[in-house]
Amino acid sequence: MDFNNQNYDPYRGVNDNEEEMKMIKRKSTWKGIFIGGGVVLGVASFFIGCLLAILLQVGVNGTGEFVLGKDVLSKMNDLINYAKENYLYEVDEEKMEEALYDAIFDSLEDPYSTYYTPEEYQEIMESTSGTYSGIGVVVQQDVESGYILVVDPYVDGPAYEAGIRKGDYIIAVNGEDIYGLDINLVVKEIKGEEGTTVDITVKREDEEFDLTVERKQIEIQAIEYELLDDNVGYIEIYSFEGTVVEQFKDAYDALIDEGMTSLVIDLRDNPGGLLTAVTEMLDLFIEEDEMIVYTQDKHGDRTDYLAENDVEIDIPCVVLINGNSASASEIFAGALQDYELAHIMGTQSYGKGIVQSVLSLRDGSAFKITIEDYYTPNGNNIQGVGITPDEVVELDVDKYVEDGTDTQLDAAVEYLTK
Repeated sequence: MDFNNQNYDPYRGVNDNEEEMKMIKRKSTWKGIFIGGGVVLGVASFFIGCLLAILLQVGVNGTGEFVLGKDVLSKMNDLINYAKENYLYEVDEEKMEEALYDAIFDSLEDPYSTYYTPEEYQEIMESTSGTYSGIGVVVQQDVESGYILVVDPYVDGPAYEAGIRKGDYIIAVNGEDIYGLDINLVVKEIKGEEGTTVDITVKREDEEFDLTVERKQIEIQAIEYELLDDNVGYIEIYSFEGTVVEQFKDAYDALIDEGMTSLVIDLRDNPGGLLTAVTEMLDLFIEEDEMIVYTQDKHGDRTDYLAENDVEIDIPCVVLINGNSASASEIFAGALQDYELAHIMGTQSYGKGIVQSVLSLRDGSAFKITIEDYYTPNGNNIQGVGITPDEVVELDVDKYVEDGTDTQLDAAVEYLTK
């Protein structure tokens, strides 16, 4: 599953009244919230001024004066006009305009904040239900390396057949280095019409190599499940998107019918997803009116997300996490850990405890920006830290490669059967 399928339903971010914008934001739906990888400082305020005055159209305060001064717009116009009149070669005005918007978010130095052209925004608005044409991988933005980490290629999918494996880094697409690019923009380039090909440059340990992958129709996989020995149910969740909650309920009911008496929920390599999906999932476990998660913005404004329904799942449970379990996965594991509703096993999770919101603009473009921290019910923010398992269990990679032995899953089953 390509990670850029984000079923966003963002609120309109263009409004002439800043206070009204804030009110709209508070009333916006969860579907516009995503929880889950170089302009010099001297011009950062210039580009931010452009954002306020042009992109959002809220750059005028109550007195009718520009917050950053009228000279900002004047300077911008002078620079553009001079370039258009004197630059030796042809000026692409549309490209220049998009570059201004890109620079605003580049100046934030936040890998999770970015601008989308109308075409790019349409791409990421694809629903996660159904199918899409791509190469069939779950990927994650790796902030440390600046590249895209392959966390799970679909077995028998185009990427796997071409030689892409779990743990590989995608470092270039069609010969273009993707260092620091937003993951949605990278996956947009990877996806395309069925039957066409895309050139992927992969880094595996110290080796780099090029692969040509044919795009095919990919069936979206949200979860897999099976009944293990001793009536232990197993549900692996790939990401918190699309119809994952409905699929989880169906899997749980099917396992109960088969005689399940305890459950392993596998969130290893789950890069996150939408806040609405993970809160709806946790609502199945947590008592009505209890805290699921809360968020807080830079002004100290807090939003609480409470359970709304009666508990539907109440059996012994283990949640497996690892270093690639991020964002919504950490909200899920953290909430169940705080309420002691599950035993958390595996290794330290990724540590993404910030929330992004996507806002669409009148011209069809949009931008994604980090707006809040999120906190587990006990008030823990895991940004840069992660969730610490109740029981640390390492995966024996050699055994896993040799014969498929999953030491972490085996430990979870042993814990439940005891």
